[in-house]
Amino acid sequence: MTLSAPPGALGGNSLLVFLSAVTVLLLIAHLLGRLAERVGMPAIAGELLTGVILGPSLLGHLLPGVTGWIFPADTGQMHLLDAVGQIGILLLVGLTGTHLDVAMVRRRKATAVRISLAGLLLPLALGLGTGYLLADWLSGSEVSEPLVFAGFMGVAMAVTAIPVIAKILSDMRLLHRDVGQLTLVAGTIDDAVAWFLLAVVSMAATVGLSAGSVAKVIFYLIAFVVLAVLVGRPLVRRVMRFADRSPEAGPSIVAAVVFVFCGAIITQALGMEPVFGAFVAGILVGLPRAANQAKLAALRTVVLSVFAPIFLATAGFRMDLTALAQPRVALAAALVLTIAIVGKFAGAYAGARLSGLNRWEGLAIGAGMNSRGVVEVVVALTGLRLGVLNTATYTIVVLVAIVTSLMAPPLLRYTMTRVESNEDERLRKFDHDTWNGLPAVRPPPTIEEKA
Repeated sequence: MTLSAPPGALGGNSLLVFLSAVTVLLLIAHLLGRLAERVGMPAIAGELLTGVILGPSLLGHLLPGVTGWIFPADTGQMHLLDAVGQIGILLLVGLTGTHLDVAMVRRRKATAVRISLAGLLLPLALGLGTGYLLADWLSGSEVSEPLVFAGFMGVAMAVTAIPVIAKILSDMRLLHRDVGQLTLVAGTIDDAVAWFLLAVVSMAATVGLSAGSVAKVIFYLIAFVVLAVLVGRPLVRRVMRFADRSPEAGPSIVAAVVFVFCGAIITQALGMEPVFGAFVAGILVGLPRAANQAKLAALRTVVLSVFAPIFLATAGFRMDLTALAQPRVALAAALVLTIAIVGKFAGAYAGARLSGLNRWEGLAIGAGMNSRGVVEVVVALTGLRLGVLNTATYTIVVLVAIVTSLMAPPLLRYTMTRVESNEDERLRKFDHDTWNGLPAVRPPPTIEEKA
C-alpha cells in the first residue's frame, strides 16, 4: 500500500507575507474605524476605506514597492486573504440572523415584501437601461452581447448588501429597531433574488440560458428554504439546547459556528451565494428556545472586532480609482452612481410609504437599503472574471458600493432621531444588550404584563 505524500505546510515567505498582510489590514482598519467614530461615523466607514487607501487607488499608486511587498500580485496570497475575509462575512451575516425578530417579521411580512419588491424592481430596470445604453461606449470590445452587460449592471444596481447593513446597524445600535429589522428582511429578499439573477446572467455570459437551467436554480432556492424550516429548525433547536447544558460558552459557540458554516456550504453547493445560507442558519440559531444568546457574546466580539474589519478592508483592495482620471470613465461613474442611488432609495422609500410607514421611517429604510457594499463587489468580481466587465467598469461598480455604504450611516442617524421608539423595540434592545454582555436595564412592564 502506497501512501501519497502529505501536502506541504504553509511556511517561509508565503506565511510571512500572509501574516504581514493580515496584521496591516487589521491594524489600519481598527485605527480608521476609531477615527471614523471620533468624527461621528460608524466604524465601518473607516474599515471600508482601508482597502482603498492600501490598494492601487492610493498607496499602490504612490508607493507601489510597499504595497507590492505586503500585498503581492499573487493569486495564492490573495486567496489566503479572501479565505479569512469569507470566514468574517459568513459569521457576521450569521450573527445578524440571530438578532432577527421572527415574530415581528411574521406580523409585518407584507410590509417587508412590498419594500423589497419596490427596492428591487426600480433599480433593476434603471440598471438594465443604463447598462444597455453604456455597453458599447464604456465596455468596448470586451462585451460581445450588450444584453449580458446590461444584465450585470441591472443586478449590480438591484442588490442590497446584508453584511454591510448588518455591520452598520450593529455599529449604530439599530438592530433592535423595527426599521432595522424590516431593512434586514427586505434586504435578504432582495439579495436572494439578486443571487438568482446573477446566476442567470452568469449562465448567459458562459453557456447560454435554457429553461431547464433557470428552473433548476429556482427549485434549489425553494428547496433550501423548505429544508431549513422542516428539518433545520428542529435540529438546530435540539443541538443548541444540548450545547447549552455546559456551563461554558465554548460548546454553544462551536455549535452556532458549525450551523452557520453548514448553511453556507449547502447554498454554495447548490450554486447560490454562501451568505444566504449563513443568514438563514443564523435565523434558526436565534429562534426562541434555541441558543442561549448570552453565551454567544464572545463570538460577537471577535467577529465584529477582528474578522469583519479584515473582510471589509479587503473589499476595496481590488479597485483602482486612478481610472477615474479618464473623462469618459468619470462621466460614466457619475451617471451610474446617480442612477444607483436614486433607483434604490426611491424604490425602498416608495415601498415603505405604500405599506403605511411614515416619511422618516421610509427615508431610514431607503438609506439602509441603499447600501450595496460587498455584495456589489461580488457581482463586480464575477463580471470581471467572466470578461463582461473591464477594469474601468469594475472600478465604477465598486465605487458605487463604497459610496452608498458610506452614505447610509449619516442618513440613518439623521432620520432615526425622528422615529419614535415603541415598547417592542425597548424590549428587543434589552435582549440584545443582555446577549452582548452590555449593561441592560429592563424597561417598565407593559399594561398586559402587569395584568
